[in-house]
Parts: sequence; structure tokens; C-alpha cells
Amino acid sequence: MTDDIIIRIRDLKTAYGSHTVHEHLDLDIRRGEIIGVIGPSGCGKSVLLRAITGLKEMAAGSIEVFGRRLETLDEHERSDLEQRWGVMFQDGALFSNLTVRENVEVPIKEHTEIAPMLRHELADMKIRMAGLGADASPKYPSDLSGGMRKRAALARALALDPELLFLDEPTAGLDPITAEGFDALIRSLQQALGLTVFLVTHDVDTLYATCDRIAVLGEKHVLAVGTIDELRAFDHPWVQDYFCGPRGRAATGH
Repeated sequence: MTDDIIIRIRDLKTAYGSHTVHEHLDLDIRRGEIIGVIGPSGCGKSVLLRAITGLKEMAAGSIEVFGRRLETLDEHERSDLEQRWGVMFQDGALFSNLTVRENVEVPIKEHTEIAPMLRHELADMKIRMAGLGADASPKYPSDLSGGMRKRAALARALALDPELLFLDEPTAGLDPITAEGFDALIRSLQQALGLTVFLVTHDVDTLYATCDRIAVLGEKHVLAVGTIDELRAFDHPWVQDYFCGPRGRAATGH
């Protein structure tokens, strides 16, 4: 991991009508790290992810990704930039009428002119990378368990060999053993591929298993950023309750 900043957010404001979600939010994300984003329900964790990926318009401020200011890019420049990241949405967001292979092929078809046969092979490779067997490729999302759907969504996020991976609640709804396997997969992929990972979660176990640093959202901005040990020492009621309460103690084994 280096101190090379891959995402730089300054004075960000997001809003829905008169409801302000974020205000004066600053955050830097370093190349090669897994950064967890946590905070109370409704604090705008997923909204921040959507703002960085351009799915939610900013009301004010700036977001810089790979050294490019998002608000200054034209459509072509934006498309080029988007090929350098992959997004796994909270519910997987797979197309129900497409097979797993066809789902993974969607971004490959959209952004490249790779021949169909090679596209199939690339999709199957990504499916294997995400921890699914070859037998998953021809199945539809409705044929898969919750954990398998998460892995299929991860395979699609990896389709274009991204440098940057956005994961929105990747272990939500999974049983502890399946979630633990998914956490291990994320960490191994990050190390093998040199990924930078922006991970929205509420799962304490996921933070301990995967994250280099954690950003705590609250009161419309970033309350603190640091390692788990640094945040355990941070004097804020919600942060103390999260890391030093019963669930936080259980995750540490104390």
C-alpha cells in the first residue's frame, strides 16, 4: 500500500430536495488499500458510493478519481474512466433474465469489441475468480443461493479488470460462514490483483477481516478515519458503541 491518493473528495455536498445527506465532506482513499465505510443508518454510506461513481449528482464540492475531476469530464472521458472501476451493488443488481455468464458479459460487450467466444471465456474466468464453479455460468440468478448471487455480482464487477472496486454491503444477508468466505475472497483478490477497494458495510467482522482503514460517516460528514485500533480510541459515542460495545468486543474475541 502506498500514500498515492486514488480518490480525493473535498467539501462534498449531496442532497435529495431540501434534505441534505452530506455537507463539507472530505475523504482521501489511497491506492492499494481496502477502506471500509461505516456509520449509523441513514448517514449516506451508499449515497457517497453513488456520488463517487457518478450515479448521484453532487450539489457542491469536488470528487477526483485517478487524478480526474468527475464534474469536468465529457461523456467519452467519463466512459473511459468508468472502465477502470467495478461496482457491486447492495442487492447484486443482476439481470434476472440473463444467465450468470451473460450478466458478466454485459460490461465487456458495452465497452469492448471482443469476439463472442473470447468474451464467453473471459466471463467464465471472472466467474471462477469470484469463487463459483463452471456449472454456475449457465444458471440464472433465481437458481442461485444468496451467497452465490453475491459472487456472481462480484464477477461482473471484475469483468473489465478494474483498478478500483466498489462494494456496497457485500455480506448483508449472508450467514456468518458464507460471509467469512466472502471476506477472505475480497482480501485475496485485493492482494492478488493490487485492487483498491471502497467497501460500504455495517459488519464488524468484515472490517476486522478485510480493512486497512475505516472511514466513519456521521453528522453529514466524515467523523474520523483510521485503523480499528485508532477508532477504538476515538472519543465519539457512536464510534465507541460500535467498536467497544458487545458486537465490537465479539469481533475481537474479547
